[in-house]
Amino acid sequence: MWFQGCTLGCPGCFNPRAHDPAGGFETDTATVAQQLLANPHGIEGVTFSGGEPFQQPGALLDLLKRLSNSPLSKLAFSGYTLPELEQLPLGPEILRRLDVLVAGRYVQALHLGGGLLGSSNQQIHLLTGRYRLEDFSRVPAAEVILHADGRVTLTGMAALRLELAENDEKRRKTN
Repeated sequence: MWFQGCTLGCPGCFNPRAHDPAGGFETDTATVAQQLLANPHGIEGVTFSGGEPFQQPGALLDLLKRLSNSPLSKLAFSGYTLPELEQLPLGPEILRRLDVLVAGRYVQALHLGGGLLGSSNQQIHLLTGRYRLEDFSRVPAAEVILHADGRVTLTGMAALRLELAENDEKRRKTN
């Protein structure tokens, strides 16, 4: 689940298209929760990312409440640290409803390029007993998502992402 909008401005962020709060599209949490709960593919859980999910705390909390009686796990990525999140409006209440939090600003100089952590300063916080740190050792170092509309989302591959962006720019200039 991608939240649109982020004001943290981490240089080298993997998803700068999600920074503009006017980008993306609006939908209501009831519809999103209904779609997640009706998913025929048997997903294990929901990941909240962005942008910055905690910059839309009301929507994030409402969605978590709507999913609270489901068997789905809940993991959130945030550029904020855990102590910062505990001070944000609705932060403590949101944290109580998550199983896992990946927290901390992305620091390009500390890039890891694999697993759940984008940079070595970030931390995985296990907020419930649902998972152990070992459970995340199987997370692939990189992921490629081919969308039905032809878009490609890359994670853990900064160099490849840069090369694709440069190729797109060259194509635009020749057309």
